[in-house]
Amino acid sequence: MQADFVIVGAGSAGCAMAYRLSEAGASVIVIEHGGTDIGPFIQMPGALSYPMNMKRYDWGYSSEPEPHLNNRRLVCPRGKVIGGSSSINGMVYVRGHARDFDHWAEQGADGWSYADVLPYYKRMETWHDGGHGGDPSWRGSDGPLHVSRGPRKNPLYQAFVESGRQAGYEATDDYNGQKQEGFGPMEQTVWQGRRWSTANAYLRPALKRDNCTLVNALAQRVVIMDGKATGVEVLRGGTREVIHAAREVVLAASSINSPKLLMLSGIGPAAHLSEHGIDVIADRAGVGQNLQDHLEVYFQMAASQPVTLYKYWNLISKGLIGAQWLLTKKGFGASNQFESAAFIRSQAGVDYPDIQYHFLPLAVRYDGKIAAEGHGFQAHVGPMRSPSRGAVTLASSNPADAPRIFFNYMSTDKDWQDFRQCLRLTREIFAQEAFKPFVKHEIQPGAAVQTDEELDTFIAEHAESAYHPCGTCRMGRADDPLAVVDPEARVIGVDGLRVADSSIFPRITNGNLNAPSIMVGEKASDHLLGRPALAPLNDAPWLHPHWDTSQR
Repeated sequence: MQADFVIVGAGSAGCAMAYRLSEAGASVIVIEHGGTDIGPFIQMPGALSYPMNMKRYDWGYSSEPEPHLNNRRLVCPRGKVIGGSSSINGMVYVRGHARDFDHWAEQGADGWSYADVLPYYKRMETWHDGGHGGDPSWRGSDGPLHVSRGPRKNPLYQAFVESGRQAGYEATDDYNGQKQEGFGPMEQTVWQGRRWSTANAYLRPALKRDNCTLVNALAQRVVIMDGKATGVEVLRGGTREVIHAAREVVLAASSINSPKLLMLSGIGPAAHLSEHGIDVIADRAGVGQNLQDHLEVYFQMAASQPVTLYKYWNLISKGLIGAQWLLTKKGFGASNQFESAAFIRSQAGVDYPDIQYHFLPLAVRYDGKIAAEGHGFQAHVGPMRSPSRGAVTLASSNPADAPRIFFNYMSTDKDWQDFRQCLRLTREIFAQEAFKPFVKHEIQPGAAVQTDEELDTFIAEHAESAYHPCGTCRMGRADDPLAVVDPEARVIGVDGLRVADSSIFPRITNGNLNAPSIMVGEKASDHLLGRPALAPLNDAPWLHPHWDTSQR
């Protein structure tokens, strides 16, 4: 088999590239090890806790023991299905803050400032404000990716937003527009009651064209001849074969699997490759390094009124919700239930938000385990810009073996300071008048947990990944010894090979990573096609006028 472009990974960025490249007339083969996304567990937004806990849809990765988190191994779900992690995630849509991308450019990712990426965000979106406001000039109106908002009918959603106002914080009617900072509605990749994954938005339309083909196979390595990538060796139906690329190979296999494939192909830290008997083609010390993630805790409150989603947390109610969704695509099954959010700054002197909140009118974990208290609600809260860095390394030279994933969570004093501040600020928010009619008591951390030492113990025992790994094939200038790809996503030291997914992020962005991952696929497509980048949009984002002297 041969195509102009061979893409490894039908995930968030890979699907976007398949759509744009085939739209331009190029032939594309997409290699994906996972299978179909057909079925209610993926397509029904309200069933989000199921697919990321199913071996059928998830690679099943977990971290090495994390020494600063009581040697716990934290799960690291990655989508093994068409649509990739956009088919198993929480469907929360966050572009990231403008300053995140300006930082990328400052660190050598030339052409990736906010002015440069904003036109790609607008190109990929069709935005629906749901009657909750926002300035449409900052948003897209005819892109493949539908972005919507939940109905916010539960009174707790408004109580969360009002409590932020009462605590002195800003309000925002669109955190993906000009003003991220503040409390307001949360956005989701849901359209007409269905999960609007990149499989639905991009891949299915691309596959209707004669020049786009999906191949179900496990990528083994990139084939490199005389310094140029010429194809991908795959295992398909028990047989090894090579899928040839007439123009380029693109890895879009996630921040875990993309560096793994580079190393299996001889691109990475020379000493590490030699340990595993892999011939070194390009000695790139940064491959697999710079691993980042967001940690969060579930700050849970017991409810004094039966207004939470707990009343539906039984088999009969779940069955009725599922039946309603199957018949009408409406009801509780048509939302991820994350319908209010906030982005705030942890202290004066921080120029843009470094804390994120997801609010949920239920006290429950991502794995579906309910709080013993019954009726309750929670805020997922955590710092956005941890200085800790980890790495993805090979366990062996066997492509079937999972890599070693070590995040090195909470390895700096700043991590602990920031997390304590998250908990104390959250406790203050839940103590506002707007929540007085609904609060019974604090479930966790618990009112008795007050001192730094007590908070640290709680964090070490309860902090969980927000499932936002990135950074392991960092983008930078070609003369940067730790950069893996240049600002056009080309692997430094090898011709005809690019990486385009969350692994190229120089630094993690604010909030959930699905939106910026798709944006990377959109922008990389223009680089692959040799097109000029879209014209920058120099719209100025909102920054708090007194950020240097005021925390709120």
